This record gives sequence, C-alpha cells and structure tokens, in this order.
Amino acid sequence: MIKKVVARHRRRGIYLLPNLFTTAALFSGFYAIVAAMHGRFEPAAIAVFVAMLLDGVDGRVARMTNTQTDFGAEYDSLSDMVSFGLAPALVIYQWALSDLGKLGWLAAFIYAATAALRLARFNTQVGIADKRYFQGLASPSAAAIVAGMVWVGETYSLEHVLLNQTAWILTVVVGLLMVSNVRYYSFKTLNLRDRVPFVAILAIVLILVLVSANPPVVLFSVFFAYALSGPILTLIQLRKRRAERQQAHKQIESEGNKDQNLENS
Repeated sequence: MIKKVVARHRRRGIYLLPNLFTTAALFSGFYAIVAAMHGRFEPAAIAVFVAMLLDGVDGRVARMTNTQTDFGAEYDSLSDMVSFGLAPALVIYQWALSDLGKLGWLAAFIYAATAALRLARFNTQVGIADKRYFQGLASPSAAAIVAGMVWVGETYSLEHVLLNQTAWILTVVVGLLMVSNVRYYSFKTLNLRDRVPFVAILAIVLILVLVSANPPVVLFSVFFAYALSGPILTLIQLRKRRAERQQAHKQIESEGNKDQNLENS
C-alpha cells in the first residue's frame, strides 16, 4: 500500500530536463513575437526555427530518459501553440499582412486558429492514429514555411508590396493544410539507434553543407517541398486505391462471365 502511494506521488512530479527544453522553445516563440513588434524580422524568423529544433528535442529527451508525464505533454502543446501558432501568425502579419488591412489580420487569425485546431485534433488522436503519418500538416512544419518566407524576404530585401498577396495566399493555404485530411509522412518510424550505411552519414554531411551555404532558402525550400509532398502522396494513394478497385471489379466480372459460360455449356 505504501509503495502505491509513493508511485502515485512520483507520477505527479515534474521532471526538469524535458521541461527545460519546452520552456526554451516557448521562450523562442515569445521572443519571435517581441522581435517582430520591433521590426526585427530576421531574428524573429530564426527564433521560430530555434523553437522548432527545441520542440523536437524535448520529446526525444523525455522518451530517452523515461520522463514522460501528462504535465509535460500538456505543457508541450501550449508551448507549440505559442511558438508555431501565434508567433508565425504575428510575425508574418507585422512583416507583410498588415498592409492589407482587414484581409491581412483575418489571414493571420485563420493561421492561428487552424494551428490551435490542429494541435487539439492531434492531442485527441494520440495512441489511436497511425504513427507513420500525420493527418494534416504538422504545426512546426507550417511555422517553418511561414517563418522561412519572412527570412528569405528579409535576407534578399524583397519589396513587401510584391509579397503581400503571396504572403496572404501562403498563410491561408498553409493554415488550411494543417486542418486537412492530407496525410504526411511523420518520420517517427526512423530508429536513430539502428546502424546505418556509410552513405547515410555522407548524405547528412551534404545536407548540413547545403543548409550552411544558404539557410533561409534551403530551409524554406525543404519545408515547402514537404508541404507539397502531402497532397502528392494523397493523390498517389487515391489513384492506387482506384486502380485496385477497378482491378477487383474486373476480376469479379471475369469470374461472373466464366460461371455464365459454364452454365450455358
């Protein structure tokens, strides 16, 4: 009986290490908002990517150290809402959408609202959804696209007048992809503890070189391509299912014709 009480007491505790990374991710998202308010858009965009990196670390640290708790999961979700929902929406609003008036802040709100809906849906499907795929674009990837556009625009000093409409379309489309039924590969089945061939290490080195050569363009291109991969994968799966149905229908028809021929004979 005493052991059960001690075990329950331990479950109620808060583990420091994974929550430190979550707090750091939350700080990065908050810093992005503050930087955007002061017109420092490049640091704001970079802060969103830093938050994304820290968000990927906290979950792995919790699993590796066996420190997963309900508190940590809820805290991580709230941190994601700030870092990948509010921060990207406010950064791109301050950068380009504010010039569009009501349409601008409505687009930013659509993104923030869809990010909240995406996170809520993800939390309710934990344990029952297929871990190989995400249903809808993950909020960190969506935030990387929005922040990546701001980073590219600031790096190359692109005129905001030419980007207002593009930023509006990108913000709304990315937001809708988060709440869509489009499937995205989650990469959660990759086991980093397994042995890999030498070519895999070489590929990682090449990726790091590409990112170092031009971080804003490479990161934006990678996550934009990932956003396109979902609809493409969905179309391929739909065509595959349609072909399987047609093949099964033809097989049923051929078997029916054989039976009819046997009856006639």
